[in-house]
Amino acid sequence: MTAPDRGPLRHVLLHLLTPLLMCLGMGLAYMSAFVTPEPHDLPVAVVGTDARAQHFAQAVQEKAGDALDVRTLATRAQAVDELKSLDISGAYLPDTRTPELLVASAGSDMSALAVQKVFTPVAAEQGAPLKVTDVARPVADDPTGQGLFFLLVAVSIGSYASVAALGAAGAALRMRARAGLAVGVAFAVSLIGAALAGPVFHLAHHGLWGVWALSWLYSAGILLIGVGLHTFLKRWTTLAMMVLFVMLNFTSSGGLFRPELQDGFFGALHGFWNGAGFVEGVRAHLYFDNHDLGTHVVTLLAWLAVGALITAVAALAERHRKATPATPGPAGRTDEAEELEEEMEESVGV
Repeated sequence: MTAPDRGPLRHVLLHLLTPLLMCLGMGLAYMSAFVTPEPHDLPVAVVGTDARAQHFAQAVQEKAGDALDVRTLATRAQAVDELKSLDISGAYLPDTRTPELLVASAGSDMSALAVQKVFTPVAAEQGAPLKVTDVARPVADDPTGQGLFFLLVAVSIGSYASVAALGAAGAALRMRARAGLAVGVAFAVSLIGAALAGPVFHLAHHGLWGVWALSWLYSAGILLIGVGLHTFLKRWTTLAMMVLFVMLNFTSSGGLFRPELQDGFFGALHGFWNGAGFVEGVRAHLYFDNHDLGTHVVTLLAWLAVGALITAVAALAERHRKATPATPGPAGRTDEAEELEEEMEESVGV
């Protein structure tokens, strides 16, 4: 009696590994990044130069501990400038009759709420209602300012999902052709992103060409990285793209919580990850007079350069493989046949 062939079962279990790892990775990333946001070194200011203001700032710092980074500023105008430069998340003007809190909710609605939670009881202790002034408010069509995060999600999905299509349907094309298609797909994805941000949902009441340009830089970087990685990772490319551009990307983008409300890991990623470069770049372009926009553009250009480099290395590797005779696999199939099956599986998975 012959033993049952367990090959098909192993084949299925191997391919179930990818969605299970996605489940685990998404759960770990999203829940650790978003479930319990807590401020740490959240930059706030107390406005005033006299000894009373200095003493008040010191008292707030001692009570808050590591949650806040309290500084003093001389004038209200200076506090507004710091808020519009995203150097602070809130500025408190102590007054026995009408204490005032300045915030910039376009920079982060959640940070503005966190600052209000800190200073509302402080004003209550003085027996006066707190006046909250928003010096940089998002457009009425995006009252929480979180529409930019969902724009990031849309552009990201259009980009990394296209990698699988290019890998499966474009397997027979030369790398140069696939790279050209990636650039073209990025153009299409960025146009969709600009349409969503502009005429469809009105997130951008001005500067739509800038939103489009940032979308193209972001999308092209993802597509070129994915097309290059596909040469080496094959069916695991989708998982790698999910890790890079969903699990680590969305969580560190600053679209929902700025790094001051997250743990050190995601806060550190925020400094150089491409999703953060996109969200902060669009935010600076739409709401903060292009403040520090150049830094975010450089971040996106760096990721684009990495994608171009990976694609070039992949082209050399494919050229070397073509120069090497195909070898039959365990069941007599050539490497090319096995790779074709992987492409089909990956396209079905997406």
